[in-house]
Amino acid sequence: MDVQKEIIALRRELEYHNRLYYVEDAPVISDYEYDMLMQKLKKLEAEHPELITPDSPTQRVGGEALKEFSQVRHEVPLESLTDVFSFDELYSFGQRMDSSIEERHRYCVEPKIDGLSMSLEYENGVFVRGATRGNGLIGEDVTENLRTVRSLPLRLTDAPERLIVRGEVYMSKAVFKELNAEREINGEPLLANPRNAAAGSIRQLDPKIAASRKLDIVCFNMQYSSDPDFDSHAKTLDAMKHMGFPVVPYKVYESIDGCCERISWIGEHRDEFAYDIDGAVIKIDSLPQRAALGSTAKAPRWAVAYKYPPEKKESRVIDIVVQVGRTGVLTPKAVIEPVRLAGTTVTNATLHNADNIERLDIRIGDTVLVQKAGEIIPEVLSVNKTKRPENSVPYRMPDHCPECGAPVMRDEDGAAIRCTSPECPAQRLRNLAHFSSKEAMDIDGLGISVCELLIAAGLANSPAELYYMNASDLEGLDRFGKRSAEKLIAALGKSKDAGLARLLCAFGIRQVGQKAAKTLAAHFGTLDKLIAADKAELLSVPDIGEITADYIIEWFSLPQSKHQIELLRNAGVSFESKETPSDTRFAGVTFVLTGELSEFTRSEASAIIERMGGKVSSSVSKKTGIVLAGENAGSKLTKANELGVKVISEEEFKEMIR
Repeated sequence: MDVQKEIIALRRELEYHNRLYYVEDAPVISDYEYDMLMQKLKKLEAEHPELITPDSPTQRVGGEALKEFSQVRHEVPLESLTDVFSFDELYSFGQRMDSSIEERHRYCVEPKIDGLSMSLEYENGVFVRGATRGNGLIGEDVTENLRTVRSLPLRLTDAPERLIVRGEVYMSKAVFKELNAEREINGEPLLANPRNAAAGSIRQLDPKIAASRKLDIVCFNMQYSSDPDFDSHAKTLDAMKHMGFPVVPYKVYESIDGCCERISWIGEHRDEFAYDIDGAVIKIDSLPQRAALGSTAKAPRWAVAYKYPPEKKESRVIDIVVQVGRTGVLTPKAVIEPVRLAGTTVTNATLHNADNIERLDIRIGDTVLVQKAGEIIPEVLSVNKTKRPENSVPYRMPDHCPECGAPVMRDEDGAAIRCTSPECPAQRLRNLAHFSSKEAMDIDGLGISVCELLIAAGLANSPAELYYMNASDLEGLDRFGKRSAEKLIAALGKSKDAGLARLLCAFGIRQVGQKAAKTLAAHFGTLDKLIAADKAELLSVPDIGEITADYIIEWFSLPQSKHQIELLRNAGVSFESKETPSDTRFAGVTFVLTGELSEFTRSEASAIIERMGGKVSSSVSKKTGIVLAGENAGSKLTKANELGVKVISEEEFKEMIR
């Protein structure tokens, strides 16, 4: 077969399977078979780069990170809708339509997806540009990020010469839950809700980050077509579906009565949708009738958005239980009598933290008002104290972890209460993932999914147990063959000599990150000397304050910590420091890095400075010795000039370290 024809055939086959998987949820081949087709296409395109086109499936994630988004003026404005909050208001809308439209008219009802509105442009069936709604007239060009959305077709079937459609980018509930679970394990701030997560993801300057967020899209309007062969909205949706778009589910009704029934059904079943919805949209179906009705300065006259009121219902607290999260935080929740909220039966409601329990004065047996926060998480709003049973007692959070019995500690800067044990079963996954991460022991091939496998197989319930596995233990596990098992064991063996700084960071002691770990390792030299240090000795170390010193002493005093250290020692893990500076030319000098360096990453330059005895700070002050300024340096450079701090270029830095 001709190479060009083979590439075209592969692209068509991959897009066909993309549509089956992401749009129709009906895959006919395995992930492995799909990956093999993609690898074949990548190989052919690499051998013939002149045949690569923007609509190729290989181009969904590509190119460099952008400096900024350019502005786009929408050819057709992306209007907002007038909100209604009751069926009475909806009937008033229907009466206006009856008085404005003499002939028969119908209504189209759709769920209102809670995501980020987009304009999508196609030329000759090929996706050429995508932009955010912005203010409705001007948005931001996010084409490269939209290419990463697998459910968005890059090439259409039977499309007109020019087409603009409107869609809603969203993060599915399942992906949102998965992403937050991973962020929790990595100690990152949790995302507030799927809508904010989608908006933040689509506005990442690096398309690779956007791709990692697994976004989806649903299209709900044809903004413009060079082949205007449609007289109803429903027909445009059917045509868009035929072209390859994932299209919003819709139903057409003759009256507002039918619309109300559909709105009620959507509200009752909203939990069954893959995406969050915040209402339903009611539109006149006829396009000529829409054109005659026109728009106000703010919104079309022919459509409204029905917003579901937040449901609040009373229930009784049967019990208050405490769960231990993957980062060791104790979270209380109320077990309540079943109550129907926002389409689901709720039996548990979060109480957030100890401060919230005290503020509500919530007790077992209380009657409480419950709602779904942001339509997702059930929470207790208030207590009806007039219905409080006699002899109820205030609830107090436990002072020991309900999972492992270790002492708990309250954050000095918040309401969170944490388990202090490094061997707590609830924290196994987080502890293993952190221990093996790049900033800690940097164990290649030991990501979160592999850590989950090891825990499920009972091979490693704590970080130290990783070093007691062998290749035969791993063979036969999902995704592990002989070679991959040997590679992981080799990576574990290599990490034994990572040095004290990495080990201290891997322990996960509060406030002991990479920087503090390096400082402690350089000062004490060995783990045993650090363990033997008293508070006064710790406070003599630069950048170690009282709170951090207390955390260090407490962590090393725990029986579980002592057990981990003994297991690591017996496994041959090095307790020696590698942090003694090779020379001291920067001793006593604090650097601040700003702007973009061409020959070093920030972390590489920082490592060089620290290796030569210097320190690296994130902010400029009178104590700063040198500011290393790259391209596009910003406010830090301005402040350095104001304070008279020495500023050097990357070339000067290279001379200093030569």
